[in-house]
Parts: sequence; structure tokens; C-alpha cells
Amino acid sequence: MREEHGAVTAEYAIVILAAVAFAGLLVAIMQSAEIRGMLVELVENALGSSE
Repeated sequence: MREEHGAVTAEYAIVILAAVAFAGLLVAIMQSAEIRGMLVELVENALGSSE
């Protein structure tokens, strides 16, 4: 049998890198005023607080 010490750590590292990349994408999207406005409107409509 081969020893696979560190394999789990490498998998965690890949997952963390993917999460950081996804977070970066979300930050880039949220910097758009148009997208932010759409999301605020969606939340307001969901809460029934739209004027």
C-alpha cells in the first residue's frame, strides 16, 4: 500500500483556493451598481418593504 500522507491537506487547499476564487468573483460582481440595485430590489420585494 502506498502512503498518502498529505493528500487530505492538498484537497483542503484546493477547496480553499476555489472558495477564495468564488469570493473574488462575488466581490467583482457586487461592485456593479446595476447588480447591487437589482439585489436590493429583490430583497425589498421579498420583505414587502418596497415603496
